[in-house]
Amino acid sequence: MNYTTIQNIDSLSKWVKQALKIKKKPLKNKKLGKDKTLGMLFFNSSLRTRLSTQKAALNLGMNVMVMNFTNEGWTLEFEDGAIMNSGASEHIKEAAEVVSQYCDIIAVRAFAGLIDKEKDNAETVLSGFIKHATVPIINMESATAHPLQALADAITMAEYKTKHKPKVVLSWAPHPKALPQAVANSFLEMMQLQDADFILTHPQGYELNPDITKGVTVEYDQNKAFENADFIYAKNWSSYKDYGQVTNSDTSWTITAEKMKRTNNAKFMHCLPVRRNVIVTDEVLDSENSIVIEQANNRTFAAQLVLQKILKTKLDPKKATKKSKK
Repeated sequence: MNYTTIQNIDSLSKWVKQALKIKKKPLKNKKLGKDKTLGMLFFNSSLRTRLSTQKAALNLGMNVMVMNFTNEGWTLEFEDGAIMNSGASEHIKEAAEVVSQYCDIIAVRAFAGLIDKEKDNAETVLSGFIKHATVPIINMESATAHPLQALADAITMAEYKTKHKPKVVLSWAPHPKALPQAVANSFLEMMQLQDADFILTHPQGYELNPDITKGVTVEYDQNKAFENADFIYAKNWSSYKDYGQVTNSDTSWTITAEKMKRTNNAKFMHCLPVRRNVIVTDEVLDSENSIVIEQANNRTFAAQLVLQKILKTKLDPKKATKKSKK
């Protein structure tokens, strides 16, 4: 079992309920990961993903090894048939197979380069480990997806669920740097599994991958989108059409208290880190309706649920298969 995309979730509602049970008793399965090792490989920086996933593994009694390829590992080659006479020192084929001998589960974090759309969509790094590793793979954010974050978002929304069918808005917000579409993509895919009125709002030119947004309501007027919303999720992403470019830095898209007044006393969400008074004002981020810290806390239980499911599958594959068929 791998967890590399939201599509790996067979029932989001069941997974969320299971995660909330784990949250109540996080050490209940402390012996499940005994003598098992999680290898965490980082090709990009991390705070919440690294610490929450590591804590989740420790809650299950696992050993954890962490390696930062930015300054510790050999530069890897991912192209099959490459003549390695410059640059990269090691091929993904050997690296993935070797790490698989040391670890029972491998978690990988590798962002989009935001230069070559085709290369990023091919998920070069993540796909390389999936192809050549001999143990399960977890996606800790890849070029196009962040399924651990989206699962944590679903858990958080369940904790703050409304009595009525909620209205959820994912809003683009300005940022000085070009950012990937991964968080937005996975949130969109997660919301398509929810019973909710969902609206995506962003300026013209910031449309996401049409394969992912198919069937999603898009509103280019942010103020209109916010009307009567129960959840506002803010996130920046660079242009998908003009790939990786910042074509709009319009500060009028910053989330403000005035805009939040249009909502149904909505909860404010963001995956963090967040640039204060650029993405969202202090007034909103520090308000009682901001649940960004709760979101970050739920990253542990999202990761723990995924690890737990993989460990149970590894311990008794036949039993896990039977359960998945029910």
